[in-house]
Amino acid sequence: MKQPDESAAAASFSFDDTPLARELADLSARRRALESADVHLTGRTRVLTVSNQKGGVGKTTTTVNVAAALASVGAKVLVIDLDPQGNASTALGVPHTADIPSVYDVLIDEFPLADIVQVSPESPNLLCAPSTIHLAGAEIELVSQVAREHRLKTALDEYLANLDEVIDFVLIDCPPSLGLLTINAFTAAGELLIPIQCEYYALEGLSQLLGTVRMIQKHLNPGLTLSTIVLTMYDGRTRLAQQVAEEVREHFAKEVLDTVIPRSVRVSEAPSFGQTVIAYDGQSAGAIAYREAAVEIIRRDGQPAAVKNAAGQSVAEQHVESKIEGGA
Repeated sequence: MKQPDESAAAASFSFDDTPLARELADLSARRRALESADVHLTGRTRVLTVSNQKGGVGKTTTTVNVAAALASVGAKVLVIDLDPQGNASTALGVPHTADIPSVYDVLIDEFPLADIVQVSPESPNLLCAPSTIHLAGAEIELVSQVAREHRLKTALDEYLANLDEVIDFVLIDCPPSLGLLTINAFTAAGELLIPIQCEYYALEGLSQLLGTVRMIQKHLNPGLTLSTIVLTMYDGRTRLAQQVAEEVREHFAKEVLDTVIPRSVRVSEAPSFGQTVIAYDGQSAGAIAYREAAVEIIRRDGQPAAVKNAAGQSVAEQHVESKIEGGA
C-alpha cells in the first residue's frame, strides 16, 4: 500500500493561513496605517458627553481610552469625571480620595474648574477633573441650586476662556442614569457620544435617551448633536454581535464609527494598574481599535444630528421605539 506523501501534505499546510496568523497580519497592517495616519486638529474645543443610561456598555472605558488615544496624537484633552464611582479618575491614575477637591465642589460650592483639574501621569496632554464619593449626593443637593442644569457649563466655559492654550477635546463621563448630573453634561456639551454594546437589548433604553436629548435641545442646549456612536464589546465570532452591529449601522448610518471595539482582556486589565489600555499595552487589539476610533473622531469633526421628522423624531428613533414597543 502506498503511503501518503508527507512532504506534499506538509507543503499544503501553512501557518500563514491560520486564523491566528491572519489576525496578527491584520493587526500589523492596522498598526502601520495608524503610524502613517494624518490627523489635523482644528484649534477649537470640541466638548463630547459620553452617555448611555444602560450600565455595562463601556462608557467609562470608552471615555478614558478615546481620551488617551487623542492625547497620543498630540491633542490636549480634558476628561471630566461625572460618575460618583470615579472609575475614569482611577483609570487615568488621578487621586480622587474624599479629601481631594473634585467636580462636586465645582457643582455645589462653585469652585473654579482650574482648582480641581489634575494632569494624568500618563501624558502631559491628558487632564482630568476627578470625581469623589461626595458626588453621590450631588443629585439631591443640585435640586435646590440656582441654575442647576447649567452649573457645569458655566464652570467649563470660564475654565476654557482663561486658558493660555487650547483644549482640543473635553470628554465628560456620565453616570448610568438620566439625572441632574447627566443633564449638566448634556447642557455643557456640543456633541453626544453613545457607546452601544454589541449584545442583545443593545437598543433598549436608547429611545428614552434620545427623548431626553430632544428635551435638552428644545429647552437647554439647542446646539447639542448626536455625532458619534461607538460599537463596543464586539465579538466577531458570534452571529449575535454581527446582527446587532448591522442593526445599529442600518438606522444610525452617519453616526456609527467604522471602527468597532472588540472584547479585550487587555482593556479589562488596564484600569487595575491605574492606566488606560493605550499606556498599558498600546499594541494590543483593544488599544489599536481605540486609536483608530480617535482618528475617526478627529477626522469627522462633529457629524450633524440625524434628520428629524415633523414630530421631531429621526427615522432611527422611530425604529428604536417601534422595536422596543414590539418586544423585538
